[in-house]
Amino acid sequence: MTKVAIIGSGPCGLSILRSFQQAEEKGQIIPELVCFEKQSNWGGLWNYSWRTGSDQYGDPVHNSMYRYLWSNGPKECLEFADYSFDEHFQQPIPSFPPREVLYDYILGRAKKSNLKKYIKFNTVVNNVVFNDDQFVITSLNKKENSISQENFDYLVVATGHFSVPYVPEYEGMNSFPGRILHSHDFRDAEEFRNKDVVVLGSSYSAEDIALQCYKYGAKSVTIGYRNNPIGFEWPEGMKEVHYLDKLEGNKATFKDGHTQNVDALILCSGYLHHFPFLEESLKLKTHNRLYPPKLYKGVVWQDNHKLFYLGMQDQFYTFNMFDCQAWYARDVIMGKTQVPDDAEIEKDINNWVVKEEALEDSIQMIDFQTEYTKDLQVASDYPKIDFELIRTHLKEWKHHKEENIMTYRDKSFSSPVTGTVAPLHHTPWVEAMDDSMTTFMKAKSS
Repeated sequence: MTKVAIIGSGPCGLSILRSFQQAEEKGQIIPELVCFEKQSNWGGLWNYSWRTGSDQYGDPVHNSMYRYLWSNGPKECLEFADYSFDEHFQQPIPSFPPREVLYDYILGRAKKSNLKKYIKFNTVVNNVVFNDDQFVITSLNKKENSISQENFDYLVVATGHFSVPYVPEYEGMNSFPGRILHSHDFRDAEEFRNKDVVVLGSSYSAEDIALQCYKYGAKSVTIGYRNNPIGFEWPEGMKEVHYLDKLEGNKATFKDGHTQNVDALILCSGYLHHFPFLEESLKLKTHNRLYPPKLYKGVVWQDNHKLFYLGMQDQFYTFNMFDCQAWYARDVIMGKTQVPDDAEIEKDINNWVVKEEALEDSIQMIDFQTEYTKDLQVASDYPKIDFELIRTHLKEWKHHKEENIMTYRDKSFSSPVTGTVAPLHHTPWVEAMDDSMTTFMKAKSS
């Protein structure tokens, strides 16, 4: 029987498992599936841990989530086509839930589909080589301290690319008396109450961590950008300045000459696409972009059509895009979809890359990823979902952020699956200090 290895049981890994499970539900014979998960639980990044640095086995912590994290985009834009929020929660819920609520939703579909039976937990893949038309995978069961080697016909890399931080260095860091950390190790905004915080970066993580620190009582929050500012109208106590030049004691000097007292420096400098377990000929090498090179349909490794990467793009779309990628990969593996010849692959990849390089703003980027995701959807039997509505939602979401960065999470959107309009949350986000699912799901008291 054909054997398929999947590395990672986060949203992407669960998507590929679900795609095969759906095929089996339709009476099709599916391959033998083995999913390797180095953590003790599923859900990938959404599986929150207080740990930073190393886990209990001495391996680098995968998790980058933090307390008080709320969705920074409408939940409707990531909804599974085959498992709605209405089905999971049995009631409408607001559009911007906290992490625990989304994690519960992710696991709801996985549990309904009985996906855990395919997963080997506490098992890290140490080495992958491709020999004689098969992948030879060496793995370590950390709990039992036992090494195994297995052969597989196909490999799906679903490890994500938000777990290995890129950490730059600046003059004065070694003698800085305050706290320095990467966003990967940020866990609790309460730590920075009454402190002057500098956040370096202009990504979603920089934006959200800066807002978290402000919300939970930082004395001041200064965002340092390298190329372009985030550009929102920040509340009093927050500002954006040009990038950090140097640190002298507790004084930060920025490229525009601005100086600022600083107690804590948070590096939101991004992550690396890092696959140390793969031999060189199999490694995706890219920065964070909407269309990584050498991936046909953003999924199939150009040099080896038995290797698939899921979720390696910069993302406006997430869970349902991962699903579309997974359904496509499944159909290639099961022989229902044929990968074209090398010339056609090269032409298709170049076509998408040229389009990406011509993009000028986030609205065009949303359009690009919408068209990419729709292109994948029509290539498989992924259930119907209204991607045009999601496109509209994403553009409205961007507009709401530009109107007021403090209130965009208080808006409501409609489901692209059921049409349900989300209710307003009982508490404005800036006042909602409790991010537990229990409190979030409560109706507002009269």
